[in-house]
Amino acid sequence: MARYAVIVVDMLNDFVTGSLGCDNAKKIVEPLQRLCDAARERDVPVVYANDSHLKGIDRELELWGDHAVRGTEGAEVIPELTPKEGDYIIPKRRYSGFFQTDMHITLQELGVDTLIVTGLHTHMCCRHTCADGYCYGYDIVVPRETTSSFTDEDYEAGLAYLKEVYGANVCTLDEIPW
Repeated sequence: MARYAVIVVDMLNDFVTGSLGCDNAKKIVEPLQRLCDAARERDVPVVYANDSHLKGIDRELELWGDHAVRGTEGAEVIPELTPKEGDYIIPKRRYSGFFQTDMHITLQELGVDTLIVTGLHTHMCCRHTCADGYCYGYDIVVPRETTSSFTDEDYEAGLAYLKEVYGANVCTLDEIPW
């Protein structure tokens, strides 16, 4: 039997309404709330993989400008998805939620073998998190309503890539096989 974890990638103020605000992100907030609530009711861990950049030195800031700088309001999870007691928060300085973070060891200690990857952006941070998750041996589930990108084209390309390259189960919320 699979042991799931919901991974919420970069649902931060700067990505939803701030310096890198994405109008499409607003569409996934309510489905993400429902998914996180359902996960908690099933004792499925909810893990937040949050950009937490160091101003002036992180490479991503060279490409994207200042965003999600550690200690700022922009680096906080949006109020609608505030982590609850018992949730896990994994700060990250690169696209992947795994790269030089505690993600893998945390998931191992929780006995997780299947990731439900959500959040922003399907073709970037979600993609890199799925890549590393796949390489560590996790199965990947991506509910369509809970991830997005700046453009519909990037979103669809991201989902297609996750399905083709990592065998992700791209499904709807109602089709999550838990």
